[in-house]
Amino acid sequence: MISNSPYILVLDCDMYCNDPSSARQAMCFHLDPKMSPSLAFVQFPQKFHNISKTDIYDSQLRSTFKVGFLYFSVVEDYFTGFINLHGKGWISVYCDPARPAFLGSGTTNLSDVLVQSTRWSSGLVEVAISRFCPLLHAPKQKEKQMSVLARMCYAELAFFPFYFIPLWCFATIPQLYLLNGIPLYPEVSSWYFIVFSFIFVSSQSKHIQEIFSTGGSTQTWCNEQRMWMIKSVTCHLYGSLDAFMKRMGMREASFLPTNKAVDGEQLKRYQMGKFDFQASNMLIVPVVTLVILNLVSLFGGVTRMVVINGSFNEMFVQVGLSFFIVSMSYPIVEGMVVRKDKGRVPISVSILSAVISMIYLLLGSLIIMYW
Repeated sequence: MISNSPYILVLDCDMYCNDPSSARQAMCFHLDPKMSPSLAFVQFPQKFHNISKTDIYDSQLRSTFKVGFLYFSVVEDYFTGFINLHGKGWISVYCDPARPAFLGSGTTNLSDVLVQSTRWSSGLVEVAISRFCPLLHAPKQKEKQMSVLARMCYAELAFFPFYFIPLWCFATIPQLYLLNGIPLYPEVSSWYFIVFSFIFVSSQSKHIQEIFSTGGSTQTWCNEQRMWMIKSVTCHLYGSLDAFMKRMGMREASFLPTNKAVDGEQLKRYQMGKFDFQASNMLIVPVVTLVILNLVSLFGGVTRMVVINGSFNEMFVQVGLSFFIVSMSYPIVEGMVVRKDKGRVPISVSILSAVISMIYLLLGSLIIMYW
């Protein structure tokens, strides 16, 4: 970027100004004598004009976006804030007026959402495993070092894609042991059960509180939970693998802009709150496989608890975990079983996913049996 202007407006190519007073609002901070000498930028939240009321793909992204114009990374906003601005002692201001200052075009189909999230995950992991890792890198500042809290915030973003590891474990291991009648968690009558319950309930309560405080609803909570699960087992996994492959020289860095073209049928389904599963099998098969695995586990676990040996006390947590995953995955189950439209889960994907699930359960059971 080449400019001698003291103030620059930075926007994505699909953003536009929605409030003519936005520049004046930003200048109020830049001209404040108390903060002006160290103020780098004023950040407005990134909001979108084409997001449906249900926002089934969690495209609104309630978290803030950073200013970015360093182009040697697919997460240029992260590098701009961490290395060039906050890392050198500059501060920023977050301004969220009642009327959105800028609006853009959000992703409105599952395929583009997953491709975009995979790209972001790859870029963030690249940071985490590079010399710019927030936990290790020490940017030179004008006056003082970056605070521990600021480092933790940047580190949380950089390491966020590694959520795929515990998510895959929680979605596969307890289910396998449940079908084999082996308890992994404390019994309901145990005091340790209270600890597990407290952690789960408190984390979900905190999430719900954050959603309600930003104008969301229970439906928003469901959508965010669902998309977090889907992205964790697909985008974060593939993004992390992509970053490590680039690091080892097995793959060249690339940048593919997110497709913002609108398909009439897909848009109609999106506005109706229906998932559109017209995406790459590589992105859909892992999700459907885990849903089928948890369906089988839930059915087998309930049967074992109610009919066979009444192991309610021992298996309650594992059955509850499968039930939570299946209930959050209802649109996927609906896409496999109920829907007949073009956006349903392809039959070939359902069959392939079922085969993979059965192979996993068979091999896993054999390993447990002869362990």
